Amino acid sequence: CSRSWTCLIYFFLSSELCGIDELLCHDENSLLSFEAIRSIHKDMDDDADGSVDVTETDGFLREDLKYHDPKGKQNSFHRADMLITVEDMWNSWKASEVYSWTVDEAEKWLIKCVELPQYVDSFRKNDISGKALPRLAVKNATLLLSVLKIPDRSHAQKLQLKALDTVLFGSPMSRHSHLKDLMLVVSIIIGVGGCWFAYIQNRNSRDHIGKMMKDLDGLQRAEQSLLDLQQKLQIAQEEHHTVAEEKVNLEREMRSEIDAAKQEAQRLRELREGTENELSRQKYAEQELEQVRMALKKAERELELRSGWSPPEALQKWLQLTHEVEVQYYNIKKQQAERQLIVAKEGAEKIKKKRGTIFGTFHVAHSSSLDDVDHKILSAKQALGEVTAALREKLHRWQQIEILTGFNIVNNPGMSSLASALNLDPAFLGIRPAVPQHLLLSDDLDDMDEDILSPGTLQCEFITHTFFNTVKVQMWNQCC
Repeated sequence: CSRSWTCLIYFFLSSELCGIDELLCHDENSLLSFEAIRSIHKDMDDDADGSVDVTETDGFLREDLKYHDPKGKQNSFHRADMLITVEDMWNSWKASEVYSWTVDEAEKWLIKCVELPQYVDSFRKNDISGKALPRLAVKNATLLLSVLKIPDRSHAQKLQLKALDTVLFGSPMSRHSHLKDLMLVVSIIIGVGGCWFAYIQNRNSRDHIGKMMKDLDGLQRAEQSLLDLQQKLQIAQEEHHTVAEEKVNLEREMRSEIDAAKQEAQRLRELREGTENELSRQKYAEQELEQVRMALKKAERELELRSGWSPPEALQKWLQLTHEVEVQYYNIKKQQAERQLIVAKEGAEKIKKKRGTIFGTFHVAHSSSLDDVDHKILSAKQALGEVTAALREKLHRWQQIEILTGFNIVNNPGMSSLASALNLDPAFLGIRPAVPQHLLLSDDLDDMDEDILSPGTLQCEFITHTFFNTVKVQMWNQCC
């Protein structure tokens, strides 16, 4: 009777499978797999209407397979079909990659996914391939205990759940190897590339900042050189003023001695005339002659000091005025260089502060501020170098002019007094009240930049050019 009942079941399954797949309806292994698929579908079909909907799938995944978030599995199982019949499940199983697994691939799945390598020999001995996995996905004590020799119930349950997951949703090995490995490779590439990019940018930033610091040191040295030169100029002017005063005092003493000698000679002459004694007159005459000789020697010495061409006194005032106009133009260039120096220093300080932050080096490396500060430092260094060279040349030139003319040019009463002495209009020279030094070095950099190109500055340059042309004409008229 039991045998007859079994034959009846096989006949029923065979007829049902033949209606779905005629090629496999007479294969015993396919009939067993179809029976397992049909049993799985029955477990999922709670309302027994012949189809599994999304709600039934969600309940099956949560209760039987213990998935806490089965949404992804639902989409993989149903796809575009919201109602899954036995035929749909069988066709999906046949189209699965797992259906074509060989015995070796099934053993690999048992080792890597199920993590039960101790039963590999049982799989190989019973020729368990991918087609037999639905039979492992249902509760079949005969197959697990008697055939595969799996006495541990926990191992049997684990194998059944893994097989059920594989039959319904496909190979976990392919999902792992393709998706996770791809993500791992991409992550490694991105990480290595990001680290390399950060290293290159950090190194370039350090090199660029190091170059900027060297330029800033050079700028500070140029500034110190300018200050030293200005100090030397001040000392030289003081020494020159002292020498000029000593020269005036020496000339005054010589004049006093000459006048005293003349007075002594006059006194001796009067004594000689008033004496009747011939011998006394001769004595006084000799003394008078000696005094005259001394006076002549001193006069000769004075003439030697004043020998050569004697330039007119008006030339001194014109040269002094020329010097003052040149100083005014030099001060404008110096103030512009000082402004550039202040801007460069502030930019360098900002870069130093940014480097102290977490992403400061990375931000500095990707912004244009580093190039801007570097350009400002080089411009300020060049401007200071030009100002220093101009100061050296001006100092040497006016020293030579003072030596050749004998005039005191650098130390003068000022442009206003000279303009008054030469009958020049002060407005013609652009004379205006002096601006305090602390205002010229204001912190408002925008106002500084506007002032550099202000009409007053351009007017001063125009006045300087016009003044030199006018001076050449008037000096020629007065001196020649």
